[in-house]
Amino acid sequence: MKVAIIGGTGAQGLNLAKRLAIAGEDVIIGSRSLEKALTKVDEVKKLLNEYDFQMDGMTNEDAARTGDLLILTVPLTAQKETLLSIRDYVDDKILIDATVPLETAIGGSPARYIDLMEGSAAERTAKILRKTSVKVVSAFNNISNSQLENIPEPIDCDCLVSGDDNDAKRVVIDLIEKIPGIVCIDCGKLEKARMVEKITPLLIGLNIKYKSHYGGLRITGIDKK
Repeated sequence: MKVAIIGGTGAQGLNLAKRLAIAGEDVIIGSRSLEKALTKVDEVKKLLNEYDFQMDGMTNEDAARTGDLLILTVPLTAQKETLLSIRDYVDDKILIDATVPLETAIGGSPARYIDLMEGSAAERTAKILRKTSVKVVSAFNNISNSQLENIPEPIDCDCLVSGDDNDAKRVVIDLIEKIPGIVCIDCGKLEKARMVEKITPLLIGLNIKYKSHYGGLRITGIDKK
């Protein structure tokens, strides 16, 4: 399976790409600029030269066309524009939305959330792509970039997953749990992203308060399998 990271040259997308690539996935880094995508791929290959992995760089459009499963990792301000640019290439695919509507989108605090008319960023994605047959799944919202970047250390964090298609969620969970340390929890329908996304500014605020970069979330007392 080819995993295409749409908007993959930012910190979250690039660190997700690293983790999935060294876990054995064929990864594509997507960007508005082909040159930037290729440059980031070269940087990753030099940084992780002790690992054997497959990674390519493409424009977002070509990445979406080529990828079997897509992961959207762009700021809220770029969400709609990016989705419209790949809309013709998402039919019958799974798209993981990792967007969190933080107040930084309007120059505010990263520890505060913006309420969206659609209810959540993931539901906004589903609405923008409503005329396609894509299956939208919300995931990766609460895992810090520092945790992802800290290779090869396992990630001490659960990943909360929500979506309306159970088969799509199963594919997503199987993929994510290839990253050492992460345990996924199926939270139910896509509308649950409304609550999951709001956890992120809380975690950011706690990391700021306690001068950490690794604060995460573990759900206890339930059978996660």
